[in-house]
Amino acid sequence: MQIKRKAKKKVPPINASSMADISFLLLAFFLMTTTMDVDTGIARRLPPPVPPQEDIPDIKERNILAVSINKNDWVMVNNKPMDVRMLKEEAKNFLSNPFNSPDLPEKRMDTIPALGGLYEVSKGVISLKNDRGTSYDMYIRVQDELTKAVNELRDELSKKEFGVPFTSLKEDAKIEAVKKAIPIAISEAEPEEY
Repeated sequence: MQIKRKAKKKVPPINASSMADISFLLLAFFLMTTTMDVDTGIARRLPPPVPPQEDIPDIKERNILAVSINKNDWVMVNNKPMDVRMLKEEAKNFLSNPFNSPDLPEKRMDTIPALGGLYEVSKGVISLKNDRGTSYDMYIRVQDELTKAVNELRDELSKKEFGVPFTSLKEDAKIEAVKKAIPIAISEAEPEEY
């Protein structure tokens, strides 16, 4: 007796023509619903390089606020330890020199028409130096405090002269006048091991 084997049914082919459409829709969905972290940096414009034939100008010691961060994340200001939370006020006092103290920066007269002609501008420079072992978190905290100091001085001047905070100024001439009166004078040195 012979056993009849049933013939296998042919499986109909799967229609894959819409697979491309589904893949595209899934890709579009994931691109629109996911967020991607964007690396951010410190918004600071570097000064142009000094031409090789030009001498680097000497800066008087009274015009420099030396801020350093060591590998243990200790902040030193003019070789004295300081809490990072006090740095903003120290930088504001240094840059503004409100009482023309002889141990704080000198001032030079600059022509700024939007501020009424001649205006006293600080010659102060904040020199920031960090150790190679300084944590990124502490480095950013120090940068934030120094930037806050400049921003607060600009806000105070803008409110005094124009009646609104610096960030609310609309006219380019007024914005440039405040920036010229209170420049970002932060110099960064190469990291060292100390």
